[in-house]
Amino acid sequence: MCATCGCHEAPDSGTPLSKVEVFKGQSRGLRGTVAEELAEPTPVFSDGAVQVLKFHGIYQQDDRDRRKEARSRGLDKHHQMMVRTRIPGGVASAAAYLAHDHIAEVWGNSTMRITTRQDFQLHAVLKSDLKRAIQAINAGLLTTLGGCGDQERNIMSCPSPHRDRLREDLAPVLDGLAAALAPVTHAYHEIWLDGELACSSGPDLEPDPLYGSQYLPRKFKTGLAPEGDNCIDVYANDLGLVARRGPGGGLAGFEILVGGGFGRTNHKPDTFPSVAQPLGFVLPDQVTKLALAVVTVFRDQGNRSDRRHARLKYLIHERGLDWFKARVDALLDFPIQPSTPLKWERIDDHLGWHEQGDGHFFLGIFVENGRIADTAEHRLRSALRKIVDGFQPGVRLTAQQNLILTDLTAESRDRIDAILAAHGVLAADQLPSALRTSMACPAWPTCGLAVAESERVMPQLIRRLSQLLTELGLAQEQISFRMTGCPNGCARPYLGDVGFVGTTLGKYDVFLGGDFEGTRLNELYTTNVSLEDIPDLLRAPLEAFSHDREASEGFGQWCHRLGVDALRERFGAQPVPVAGAVPA
Repeated sequence: MCATCGCHEAPDSGTPLSKVEVFKGQSRGLRGTVAEELAEPTPVFSDGAVQVLKFHGIYQQDDRDRRKEARSRGLDKHHQMMVRTRIPGGVASAAAYLAHDHIAEVWGNSTMRITTRQDFQLHAVLKSDLKRAIQAINAGLLTTLGGCGDQERNIMSCPSPHRDRLREDLAPVLDGLAAALAPVTHAYHEIWLDGELACSSGPDLEPDPLYGSQYLPRKFKTGLAPEGDNCIDVYANDLGLVARRGPGGGLAGFEILVGGGFGRTNHKPDTFPSVAQPLGFVLPDQVTKLALAVVTVFRDQGNRSDRRHARLKYLIHERGLDWFKARVDALLDFPIQPSTPLKWERIDDHLGWHEQGDGHFFLGIFVENGRIADTAEHRLRSALRKIVDGFQPGVRLTAQQNLILTDLTAESRDRIDAILAAHGVLAADQLPSALRTSMACPAWPTCGLAVAESERVMPQLIRRLSQLLTELGLAQEQISFRMTGCPNGCARPYLGDVGFVGTTLGKYDVFLGGDFEGTRLNELYTTNVSLEDIPDLLRAPLEAFSHDREASEGFGQWCHRLGVDALRERFGAQPVPVAGAVPA
């Protein structure tokens, strides 16, 4: 039912609620029929339970590689679950890391995945093992509640453990926001941890002051970044909070950015990626109230009939930033101060050894496309298990899908380096630049939205591109290459110097002209390029860049300065169909 009036219409629209909205309104505080269906000896959940499960951090998927065989044998799909842990700022303990490693081995597919939002994902967990897996995650003092669903997702923050006053001031802000924006429900503990359902429990006994019974129109993403270090791509968030330094280096307040988001639909030009826009500035003790106000306006005014247009970016696009700011202002007891321009440096991936500033060290370890696994050449998962178990470091996950080990002693450095080398794990300074700055989403075979491969084909493609860069004298150049298997943009391809977005199996739209600092969208260069043809397509613009660029100019900046339309004409790229173009 409608959260405002109790009808089956979206607020202020007179149109019926989407099917997902109905499921949410009937979920009884995120309970639905999950507990009852868990007890059934079947491999799948019902449609309604699947929607409720997302709020608990769980997606029902199937192994798409096995679909054809299953059909030929008259069998059902090979159903499995993806479990996503919520880890604010990507900060975890050694015990939490080892808990995920254990779950991956016993109930998963023997791999762990670091997401682009600083979470852990576990794949191929069967329904019958789901409860034990979630209990093990909670035993490691983490939760999956809020990992997915129409609510605040994992709040991002720069993972660098450098000990300086600004970063120390940011830590309690992150904790406060994570607590304030979390859902209020006993359902999670009842279903997964306590094993008992209170028969009288219901949403009227545990009113959620922020989410009500209907929760948000769609997911909501928040990120915190210190000015100058945009390693989390703060402009990609619904709500971006950029910390300003004050006198003495501490936290002076936050620049507020609103309306970022990358999901779109192929051949639907009214869906588009967007970078967040400046809304104003608030003081440190005002930021939680500001965040609650922004979420509240989105909750009450967002589109609940068409999920393709239910993100905050569409509300702001349709109503205007001034309208949105007025609605937020009306909920606050303090004024939002005017914005001032932000300054950014080239993004630091925090890889390699660094001093923390407190006598200890941290080590950033590259994880290709976020997949922690053992292969014949690189036994990364075994190496990390040995290091985390033996040295008990802090663990932090990065927005580039890498991992940081913190609070290490000087004496441990040689031993840790030896373990990594013995397991075939390359040091940061041994990585080709193109590989180091690449990202890809999981896509096939687990993601049901994927229309093309991503994680499984990016390694070969990025090595071909690295070889091309070496041939052109650009081996050390920082160029971000990002790939997704569908237009929803989980690996943030629309912010890369170069973005590859799957359109069908084996083909990709190619985007150029983003900036390495992550503040500007790139533009569609050409469509439906065969995976095999991508290096040849990029050879001409990369070669011209190597000769024509200005001092300190990155590839994305060069493409933007010359204009993607001009590059397309200059190098004979396929014209972009107007109907499929992405609006600016």
